[in-house]
Amino acid sequence: MDNKTQPATNREHQSKWTLRNIILIALIAIFTGIIFWGAGFLYTALTVVLTPIGAAPFANDLLMGLWCMAGPLTGFVVRTFGSAFVGEFLGAAVEVFLGGQWGAGAFISGLVQGIGSELGFAFTGYKRYDWVGLNASIFTTVVVTFAWDMIKNGYNKFGIPLLLALFVTRYISTFIFGGVLTKMIVRLLDRSNAFSL
Repeated sequence: MDNKTQPATNREHQSKWTLRNIILIALIAIFTGIIFWGAGFLYTALTVVLTPIGAAPFANDLLMGLWCMAGPLTGFVVRTFGSAFVGEFLGAAVEVFLGGQWGAGAFISGLVQGIGSELGFAFTGYKRYDWVGLNASIFTTVVVTFAWDMIKNGYNKFGIPLLLALFVTRYISTFIFGGVLTKMIVRLLDRSNAFSL
């Protein structure tokens, strides 16, 4: 059969809200929520190490990719409207229920991070599930969360050089965990034929 006449597979177009996809989102949320919870301890350790050299704010941005990975991963795997937001928010909810150090405040973080992740896929019309769509989600996640930290964590009081350094650090972290790691996970799932189950 000619490639042009082959029907698109489930991995090539936007999927729908099905019971299978809801279960998949829940599993990703549980998995990433545990990571979010564990990252809290790493954040504390990094803050202790970086504070004496005046670089404590970098602890947040170095780990931001870990805290935001659920959105790009869920959006890229489930490929439907709202999945990136739901995945990130539910991951934050799991962190709260595990007793994360930020308590219920993680719900707000999950809300902000979820909106950031979802916007990237929305800007591509939910039609680009490749590096373009994934990078769009990464970029909007970084911009939205950074804007939130300008308000929440007082980033607006920092000088331009420090803000630029923090933004670049956050972008690299989010690219690694939300981009490279997402692609690796999806590739492994494709090879294992998990999407055809």
